[in-house]
Amino acid sequence: MLDHVSIAVTDLARAARFYDAVLATLGLSRTRDRPASVGYGHRPELPPIFWIHAEVGPDAARPGRGLHVSFRARSRAEVQAFHVAALAQGGRDAGAPGPRPQYTAGFYGAFALDLDGTKIEANIREHPPEEVGP
Repeated sequence: MLDHVSIAVTDLARAARFYDAVLATLGLSRTRDRPASVGYGHRPELPPIFWIHAEVGPDAARPGRGLHVSFRARSRAEVQAFHVAALAQGGRDAGAPGPRPQYTAGFYGAFALDLDGTKIEANIREHPPEEVGP
């Protein structure tokens, strides 16, 4: 199970404005501000689940091609709002909201590229896959 995800961004202030708006559609807000990073979570007293980090120093993380971060939504409306907010904040469309049965039954998602080209997604799995048991 994942605890949190961190990505690199080229301009922390610009990326924070983008993610403030986009993640708010999923009920996440900025819960930590540090000089070179911003954390997002459900409540300020809980650890952030998503971090953005500025490129600082010669060994800093850099935005990478192929990185894909998916956020769980609670409804199709949240998926749609996520996509609208991402495009309104300067992100690029990478897949309009809609069903994706090729992924799994009941999968509904939307995709965008953030300001550095990182692929982000919001999805809801309306029909959770059946558990596989012995």
